[in-house]
Amino acid sequence: MCGIFAYLNYNVNRERRHILQVLFNGLRRLEYRGYDSAGISIDDGDFSSFPRSSSDGSLSPPPLVFRQEGNIESLVKSVYQEVVATELNLEKSFTTHAGIAHTRWATHGEPAPRNSHPQTSGSGNDFLVVHNGVITNYEVLKETLVRHGFTFESETDTEVIPKLAKFVFDKANEEGDQTVTFSQVVLEVMRHLEGAYALIFKSRHYPNELIACKRGSPLLLGVKENDDVCNGSAFHDAKFLLQNSNPKELFLSSDANAIVEHTKKVLVIEDGEVVHLKEGTVSILKFNNDKGRNGGSRSARPASVQRALSTLEMEVEQINKGTYKHYMQKEIHEQPESLTTTLRGRLLRGGSWKAKTVLLGGLKDHLKTIRRSRRIVFIGCGTSYNAALAARPIMEELSGVPVTMEIASDLLDRQGLIYREDTVVFVSQSGETADTLLALEYALENGALCVGITNTVGSVIARNTHCGVHINAGCEIGVASTKAYTSQIAVMAMLALAIGADTISKQERREAIIDGLFDLPNKIREVLKLDQEMKDLAKLLIAEQSLLVFGRGYNYATALEGALKVKEVALMHSEGILAGEMKHGPLALVDENLPIVVIATRDACFRLVWFLRNYVILLLSTAWHRHLLISNSKQQSVIQQLRARKGRLIVMCSKGDAASVCPGGGCRVIEVPQVEDCLQPVVNIVPFQLLAYHLTVLRGYNVDQPRNLAKSVTTQ
Repeated sequence: MCGIFAYLNYNVNRERRHILQVLFNGLRRLEYRGYDSAGISIDDGDFSSFPRSSSDGSLSPPPLVFRQEGNIESLVKSVYQEVVATELNLEKSFTTHAGIAHTRWATHGEPAPRNSHPQTSGSGNDFLVVHNGVITNYEVLKETLVRHGFTFESETDTEVIPKLAKFVFDKANEEGDQTVTFSQVVLEVMRHLEGAYALIFKSRHYPNELIACKRGSPLLLGVKENDDVCNGSAFHDAKFLLQNSNPKELFLSSDANAIVEHTKKVLVIEDGEVVHLKEGTVSILKFNNDKGRNGGSRSARPASVQRALSTLEMEVEQINKGTYKHYMQKEIHEQPESLTTTLRGRLLRGGSWKAKTVLLGGLKDHLKTIRRSRRIVFIGCGTSYNAALAARPIMEELSGVPVTMEIASDLLDRQGLIYREDTVVFVSQSGETADTLLALEYALENGALCVGITNTVGSVIARNTHCGVHINAGCEIGVASTKAYTSQIAVMAMLALAIGADTISKQERREAIIDGLFDLPNKIREVLKLDQEMKDLAKLLIAEQSLLVFGRGYNYATALEGALKVKEVALMHSEGILAGEMKHGPLALVDENLPIVVIATRDACFRLVWFLRNYVILLLSTAWHRHLLISNSKQQSVIQQLRARKGRLIVMCSKGDAASVCPGGGCRVIEVPQVEDCLQPVVNIVPFQLLAYHLTVLRGYNVDQPRNLAKSVTTQ
């Protein structure tokens, strides 16, 4: 849930002012990951004049640490105030410098400077750490360190890490091991940590060095060299020692967003890897915890790892707001383009004699296994769960395989049954959702075929599943997911098409869906024209405290997701309800004051009615009879019952159906374009996204950074 960032310039002159700006901008790019407090650490003096020397005991000055409650701009303001108060020279130039930064989403301890990162080993700032994740055994470690004389100032789980590093370092020196390296200290610390983490270490004992390591939480290394020496080359200790005179700038980040403006050459750090930045070199060691517990020592050097740089497939423009006021607004209006990118190269229309098909390269070798599955299990959290729920009916219809839904945390809590014959589909925008990752481990242990659907290339889910599909929705920075949701549904519809491609009886249905997918971006452009209408509706609802949303069939998921959007950004209580359950409790809430949205677009719930209408159309051709038959739909029954109780209704229907779903007026109607029933949730969610956005702005809340939330949920 937090964002960590580091910047090391080697043999590249940079003023302190520039170093601060790089760190601040890195945090701004990561602020969606947490924004209740932040902090940075930079050097007080030029560490190059203070090489570590155990023989004479020389030690570089303590690094400066700035921490502040609030968002990044609060930190920036406090830093420059302290710069003025202490007369810190911002023009001072550093040939080599290592700085670290952190933006926090509170898990242990309230938002406050003492709980902000970097966390320190003590008053001398001998070791500093920024951390994303949760250390599950921190209480045991804390008790041990307290017995050894350490005092704790924060309520965080992170503070045990730098103090443990100092304990390891001091103990090594007491034992006469005055040549203990930074990587040896960090490896020893890692042997004692349990939980999920991405860590960056900085120490005055090892000036101008940084060490990064991870387990579960994401971390990337970016490399910027003026002469592009390492373009396409592999990292290896010996190779990089030959290049230590090359000027370079190195970046560590939780996300590519903070790196792409500096370089596109990156390395995705794997679990268990320890990346040591020293004298312009990058050394990668593999941490082996089992070896350490079975008699390993600091003197036993871990195996070095050879890795290759990759190139980021993104542009700086993707992470800027452009002409929009907020990221959420931008991402809502980007959905025609994001869907086009999601579908590109995956839909094959063929000629007049060729069948229309879907090509998902990441799945083609596993489709036969999926078709033979005992069942298909969708696992996700929040918006990703809702997207999977929207796709469940078409998956069952086309595949002929039973489909079950699981919320990741609930599956883990009850240790739900997963069989070897199951195909388990993990849906996550970030690919790093903590509960979903634990569910993935659980499914792998049980021998199931695991499929990943993510928006993040190189994420943990993308790497650890047997196969999968990237949704290619583009960078999503607003905390409330919008374009990722619609792309997820589109991808899962294509997954259903691919699995059911061998069923001749469903050929016509599949081709109709493929045609609908081709036209889907245009339908989204059409529904986005409701922007002003939804803003007007938001003005009517601005003072309301609650909102109910009823849906069924494909649009039960739309009701859940629409209510979630309003809830998470507009801070209005809203509840998505299965319309068939209305009479089993929710009807008691209905009165003339409570606003209620009913989703009554043409979908599976209209299918029988439309069949009857077509069957008798030759005999009953008048508009009155057609209206009569439409009015027998299940959702129409819901509307009638709500109106009978003077419900304050807002009805979403297909274009041209306003008079049918709400005869005689008396309710507000939102008309949306009609598409294939399984794709209707993609269209129907857009008005809810617009409504949630405008409600939030009109209420004066931060739409991109809703209260108490963060984008990537990397803690349980």
